[in-house]
Amino acid sequence: MADLAARARPVEELFDLVGEHSFVLLGEATHGTREFYEIRAALTRRLVAERGFRGVAVEADWPAAARVNDYVKGGDRDADAVAALGDFERFPRWMWRNGIVVELVEWLRREGGGAGFYGIDLYSLRESMSAVVKYLEQIDPEAAERARRRYACFDHFDEQAYGLATARDQKEPCEDAVVAQLSELSERAGELAERDGRLRDEEHFAARQNAALAASAERYYRAMFRGRSSSWNLRDTHMADTLDALHDHLDGAGIVVWAHNSHLGDARATSMSTDQGEINVGQLMRERHGDDVCIVGFSTHTGTVTAARGWDGPAERRVVRASLPGSLERLLHDGGIATGVLDLRDGLLREERPERMIGVIYRPETERFSHYTRARPGEQFDLLVHVDETTALEPLEPWSAQEEVADTYPSGL
Repeated sequence: MADLAARARPVEELFDLVGEHSFVLLGEATHGTREFYEIRAALTRRLVAERGFRGVAVEADWPAAARVNDYVKGGDRDADAVAALGDFERFPRWMWRNGIVVELVEWLRREGGGAGFYGIDLYSLRESMSAVVKYLEQIDPEAAERARRRYACFDHFDEQAYGLATARDQKEPCEDAVVAQLSELSERAGELAERDGRLRDEEHFAARQNAALAASAERYYRAMFRGRSSSWNLRDTHMADTLDALHDHLDGAGIVVWAHNSHLGDARATSMSTDQGEINVGQLMRERHGDDVCIVGFSTHTGTVTAARGWDGPAERRVVRASLPGSLERLLHDGGIATGVLDLRDGLLREERPERMIGVIYRPETERFSHYTRARPGEQFDLLVHVDETTALEPLEPWSAQEEVADTYPSGL
């Protein structure tokens, strides 16, 4: 692999390398690396401006993203992008409340030509149920009351407690209630749209997606404790289904997707599939849309990252240890790639090797076991962006702590 550096293309050529596809999936090896966000934002602007992409779909909750979507489409609820990102209150806020996303949101409002900003994740059970009721209150109070009665099934339980109670047979599942609400919204789509011409088609679509999210989230929180099926598989299937629904809603226009490598890199080329039986968004989109999908992975050897030490912990600037010998990242580092793009579609990097994945939590003391999977990058991604030394994404809210970088950095790690 001594010729890796010679085969690497400048990041500025990523737009041309991506080519013509309806779905461009942009991964990330961490949830807190500045360079990954900058490269994705630059490519997103070009896809919207030059290829007519109309959807920016992100690994975030639908209701929180809907407020941003209203802003980029010219809504007057919020004075600026920082305010429009105000519903991103749950951990980890820094993924979306950061300066790079603020700049992208402002650009979408100013120059995006109607392109929207959408969340595809499923954690917002209660927010989505509230959004369905609020929508119906505007056009059909009786339907809103039916929705309230159905969703009352979740009263007195938060999401985790609901999943645990149903697993212990202490609570009847709410599956029938959420499915009935989704069915009613779907079956009455035309009628509801005619009841009040002031409501845009976008609003009915958003309400239906909130109802679909509630149905998916109900299954997800039960699966967390019952073990009948992987909650991961339910989550990623929901995200892929949301992308398909969004694609139809946008009349087949292109969609650029921002999510972690673990969601977007084809799971069939990783130990996620062989060891855990997991599927993911990248696999499902390839199975459904074939060559109309381009998957771009991202990697780094060392640097700093914004991450927490535990779930729901404060955001910190952490030092990323140098990648393990034999890993993908070490191979690219030893191959002399500082920053560049590798086209994997011609058979490059088909061997299985360890690959690092840092999410919102980083535990370097257990890194070999908690942050590495086995993968065949050449089958996992179409293109791979490597930035050898990266820097932490800076949140709008300040870090709670910043690890000191050693004097011998990065060789001293």
